[in-house]
Amino acid sequence: MSIEVRRSTIHGTGVFAKENIPDGTRIIAYLGEKISEEESDRRWSAQNVRDHICLFELEDKTYIDGDIPENNARFINHSCDPNCESEEETGQIWIRSIRHIKEGEELTFDYGFDAAFFGEYPCRCGAKDCVGYIIGKEHRDQFLSL
Repeated sequence: MSIEVRRSTIHGTGVFAKENIPDGTRIIAYLGEKISEEESDRRWSAQNVRDHICLFELEDKTYIDGDIPENNARFINHSCDPNCESEEETGQIWIRSIRHIKEGEELTFDYGFDAAFFGEYPCRCGAKDCVGYIIGKEHRDQFLSL
């Protein structure tokens, strides 16, 4: 799949389609170091010393730290109205389109942050149901009226 990393209007750097991408297409693997839950907690706590936190939880409670140069998927921004989703298959994370994506469109997925993080990470996606902070869809309704 042909994608490019460049400046984003959502936040910092983003990933963009260089061609039309059909619904249901596996676009890119989320690469990185597999680490334990304890190491993930340590790295998350130390995020103030890092520019970008790239931890992805797997079903077995291990994590992928995607903060490596080879991992362009780490630049995919959050959106409350995403065009992609993450899927796990045999310990690997893939980013897959959930609708047709037009050439030049930025790839996005819902980071799925827990409600406990509400207010900590501003969201600039511009979606109709955006509450202004990165939070998973399953938690947004409780904050829409704020």
